[in-house]
Amino acid sequence: MKQEHFIADDNERLDIFLSKKIDASRSAISHLIKKNAVSVNSRPVDKAGQKLRSGDAVTVTFPESESTPSDLIPDFDVPVIYEDDHILVINKPSGVVVHPAPSYKEPTLVDWLKHKGISLSTLSGEERHGIVHRIDKETSGAMVIAKTNAAHTRLSDQLKDRSMGRFYLAVIDLPLKDNCIVDAPIARNPKNRLKMGVVPGGKEAKSAFAKLALSSNEKHELIAAKLFSGRTHQIRVHLGTLQRHILGDDLYGYKGNDSKIDRVFLHAYLLYLNHPDTGKPMHFKADLPSDFIAVLEREFQKDMIDETINTDHIADSFRDLSSWV
Repeated sequence: MKQEHFIADDNERLDIFLSKKIDASRSAISHLIKKNAVSVNSRPVDKAGQKLRSGDAVTVTFPESESTPSDLIPDFDVPVIYEDDHILVINKPSGVVVHPAPSYKEPTLVDWLKHKGISLSTLSGEERHGIVHRIDKETSGAMVIAKTNAAHTRLSDQLKDRSMGRFYLAVIDLPLKDNCIVDAPIARNPKNRLKMGVVPGGKEAKSAFAKLALSSNEKHELIAAKLFSGRTHQIRVHLGTLQRHILGDDLYGYKGNDSKIDRVFLHAYLLYLNHPDTGKPMHFKADLPSDFIAVLEREFQKDMIDETINTDHIADSFRDLSSWV
């Protein structure tokens, strides 16, 4: 395991001291402390707020990324959009869970990353190595993976200040009346633990939706979505407040019975961020998967789709929303 050693030169809190030394958030420091990975003068500490004295010796032991167990070797592949020494940008397939959980026994994206031997940050704990943000199992599209702890911290900061984000594409079962913003708090649905819902006192959540193209029979619509927060199932919940549902989203009210609609047709199409090492603005497009393309070709006019999923057009679609930033 990798260790780093530091000597305190002032009297200050341990988490503040380490956040400057290893370029990590204080919450990440707290996580390391809970894992017994931090010691002061060779003694493990259990409080992030412990006061250091000048001359104290602080040691941080970073957990290693374990290899994938033989019974969890992934049977899927993941398209890589971009890779360098700091980040990996991938196009997550629908049906792939991002990270392990006690109730899920199948291979995950994290298992795939480990199986490929990709260097991963370790700040988020063993089950979430490299994971800065996530996408629901049935959602496909762009994700950035942190390969170093410094990259992880800087990308997490961008998530907080919204300088990193994504534009989503979705096919819904009833056209929107207008481009709109939904600002409604989200929490676990008290009547169904599998669902999230708009709940008073929940976490603040805001989504913007833009109309892109009507289907040939005008029953369905291709829309774009932009999030101003990152809550679980946020797009699906906020569309529900408009009495709209994503094709295939049976959990949140889609009523169609088309046998060709066998997953939630939501795709993280465009990802933007500032490179965590150079600071350079970067934009990535995750190509639509074949099943998504098949629905568009069946339901929409091709020339209309080619025009509306142009990256500039999608960004411009939100310009008329007063809260666009």
